[in-house]
Amino acid sequence: MLEGWDTAGKGGVVRRLGWALDPRSFKVHPISAPDQHERAEHYLQRFWRHLPQNGQIVVFDRSWYGRVLVERVEGLATEAEWRRAYREINEFERVLTDSGVRLVKLFLHITSKEQARRFRDRLINPLKRWKLSYEDFRNRTRRADYVVAIEDMLEETSTKFAPWYLIPANDKPFGRIAAFRILAERLGRGVTLRPRPINPRLFKEAKRILDLSAGDIRRAAKEADRKIRSKHGPGY
Repeated sequence: MLEGWDTAGKGGVVRRLGWALDPRSFKVHPISAPDQHERAEHYLQRFWRHLPQNGQIVVFDRSWYGRVLVERVEGLATEAEWRRAYREINEFERVLTDSGVRLVKLFLHITSKEQARRFRDRLINPLKRWKLSYEDFRNRTRRADYVVAIEDMLEETSTKFAPWYLIPANDKPFGRIAAFRILAERLGRGVTLRPRPINPRLFKEAKRILDLSAGDIRRAAKEADRKIRSKHGPGY
């Protein structure tokens, strides 16, 4: 789950994950303002519909934290609603993690000066101009209010079972690498990267169709394993 300032690099993280992962098991849900139908529902309901199936990785580009960020700052939720949302969100995330979902919450932070530089770059670059909107500038005028809302959000919803990771992203490559390391550590914990053994039936058919002996297959598998260990290091 990605949150952060406008132009902080959320889209860049998502794109690079998409380059590396199988699209059949990797889904991205960019979250914008709720539509008319969604506004008639509980604010968490639209997120339930997009939770991952077993074995999937799902990215929320912005998330249910809109209730305590943009909806709080812009007055779209009452004070009672956004204050209550801290408890609701913690309970929602506890349900997910208790059910085996590995939830990773990343917040990409950039300074006001760096954000202004990126706004300027988007404005003058025709290939990036589509990313910039009037809302980006309007939101920037409320930065002080957003700072308070973000600090409250981190204080109230960074839990042992679903902690926040605050990533300094003024330097884009650094921010991306930091995000990927956190994702790899959290999602890969306890997951073996060793190739699965050859199915005996597949082994038998390979010998017959490819005219390979058992020794040929074992030697080829041993060489492939050596190359993988050399690439990933002794801890593989």
